[in-house]
Amino acid sequence: MRLLKNTVGLRKLLFGDVSLRFSCEWANAHFRFRQPCSDLAYALEAEKVNVTAQRRAPSPQGLSRSRDPGIPRLHRVSGQEQSEALAAALADTLWAAAAGEGGGGGRGRRAVVCLLAAATHVVPRGDYEADSFTERQRNCFNQTSYTCHNSSPVITNFFFQFRGEGSHGVILFLYSLLFSRTLERAQEDLDCTATPLLEFSFGNITCTQAVLSLLLTGRAAPRDPEGSREPGSSSGAGDAWRRRGPVGYLSRRQGTAAVTARLHPSPQASPGLRTPRLPVWLCGLAGRHGVLFGTDRQLLSDWKRERVFHLHFYNGQARAAHLTIDTHSHPWEEDPAEGLSSPGKRRPPVEMAIRSKWAGASVSWNGTEPFF
Repeated sequence: MRLLKNTVGLRKLLFGDVSLRFSCEWANAHFRFRQPCSDLAYALEAEKVNVTAQRRAPSPQGLSRSRDPGIPRLHRVSGQEQSEALAAALADTLWAAAAGEGGGGGRGRRAVVCLLAAATHVVPRGDYEADSFTERQRNCFNQTSYTCHNSSPVITNFFFQFRGEGSHGVILFLYSLLFSRTLERAQEDLDCTATPLLEFSFGNITCTQAVLSLLLTGRAAPRDPEGSREPGSSSGAGDAWRRRGPVGYLSRRQGTAAVTARLHPSPQASPGLRTPRLPVWLCGLAGRHGVLFGTDRQLLSDWKRERVFHLHFYNGQARAAHLTIDTHSHPWEEDPAEGLSSPGKRRPPVEMAIRSKWAGASVSWNGTEPFF
């Protein structure tokens, strides 16, 4: 009975309706890296499903622990290192959810990893629509000690099962995230409203900002990270966006001109998200997402390093670029008399996102044609 209650509660929290279920696209989504020992060896292949690990940016985050964090080092990443980096990043995400705050310690909480059993052990009732795998999920790892995921290989050994074809890896990680947070606390994060975590429209399933918040901060804050909504008042989960976590978030809408931005500022991420502990940012770019990261771990702790520095941008679709950011050359300016459609007026969304953190910075693509 408890298993059925958890399964029904999970479905309601995600969709708001037990008769809805994941699409085939979601069911087939899993974690997979680009080719080891290649230019994109550090990068995950982005699924069309917008809850993949590129939102948590696990590759640069996990690999940045290396003593040799430069981009040539990332090009030499082996398959074993890919697995270890992914496991470490996913484990950190689960512990943050268990603790309820980005980068927090998980003491007194439980990290949960959901895998699939061979047989169904939940019998659907009423309007519940079975999907053949949720009814087989089981919580196979339930650890209360925060330090264990750093010292024991057991949690690492579980995560390889999220990477195979037919593993339902993305969905199982989402389940693990919610059970680590607990369904009750996730609902409290949402201010006990009936708002589901996923939006279902014409067969398409997309993640809400609360899912993004859960991945980045450990709380399912209902507030938009770009500040377009007021934070929740009862649970305080909206405050999660203000905390400085390991991974940040940058955003700027496509086509926003400098003069227009000054007169009508578009929403941008909170200071806590713009200045994470590691130089890794998820970038919301005109409805798409990419990852911006640097290999200098001191970039955000020493202002002198922010004069001229290098960042790398990966769009999740096999394209990457080396960017040079200059914050002390010439302010980025445009003629107010020019129209938004004038040549040179529109800028690549990633440049606008960068300038939401470093206002007036010049961005060089170093010979690469701008993309997003």
